[in-house]
Amino acid sequence: MTRPIALLALGAAVGLAVAAAGLVSAPRGAPSLPDDAIATVNGALVRRADYDRALGALASDRRGGLADGDKRRVLDRLVDEELLVQRAFELGLAQRDRRVRSDLVTAVLEAVTNEADQHEATDAEVERFFAENRDYFTAPGRMQVEQVFVRAAGDLDPEALARAREAAARLAAGESAESVQRDVGPGPVAPLPNGLLPAAKLREYLGPAALDALRGLPGGAVAEPVRAAGGYHVLRLVAAEPGTVPSLEAVRDEVRAELRRRAGDDALRRYLAELRGRAQIRVAGTLP
Repeated sequence: MTRPIALLALGAAVGLAVAAAGLVSAPRGAPSLPDDAIATVNGALVRRADYDRALGALASDRRGGLADGDKRRVLDRLVDEELLVQRAFELGLAQRDRRVRSDLVTAVLEAVTNEADQHEATDAEVERFFAENRDYFTAPGRMQVEQVFVRAAGDLDPEALARAREAAARLAAGESAESVQRDVGPGPVAPLPNGLLPAAKLREYLGPAALDALRGLPGGAVAEPVRAAGGYHVLRLVAAEPGTVPSLEAVRDEVRAELRRRAGDDALRRYLAELRGRAQIRVAGTLP
């Protein structure tokens, strides 16, 4: 349900219809309305496009079509809406009410980015963007990792770190992760699946620090022990499968969508820079 139509019920509840009806009737000798307006409320235009949209929405909800007086009731509700919006600004809700402020910010952001979305990128622009951002669209590689977990008593446990380094040396010498794990104690609560896993899945099991330690290692290499909650990860990279670059045709829609998103971000940054350039902004000398 559109906002103007939702106000049909609101207007009846708050009893603004009578007052609105009086405002809509133009006094004799009043200047004519602009072509794109259906009414004015304290000088603010009620746009004909908004009226047509609200009327169309009401008509689509009515199986038998519009009834007598529906046009006037829809217009009254738009006037009610404008009155309430003006009153909200009089009460300072745009400055004080967090929900109102959030809605206003969202509306402006959408207006700025939607304008950028109207530009349809040419094939040449899409091809150039894909060539310049090929890494962004590259499918992530996969890694097969063996893990030994060495439990630690606390944040400072030199003995656990020494045992983790010994476990790393044994893995590097070719011992199986299973035998090393048996010697150092209980394994991880969630053991790694056996096989090639994408980076995102490895991050879920091991955390970002462990994943960073594996990046760039050759197959068969063992990373330095990585501190984790409750102990140390000792990891051996069994195999690595590089990421694959898709063809442009396979991801053309994704490329266009990303191009629009970045164009919207650029438009927003320019818009904010313009607003800041026109504004007088003072900040506290020392932030709390």
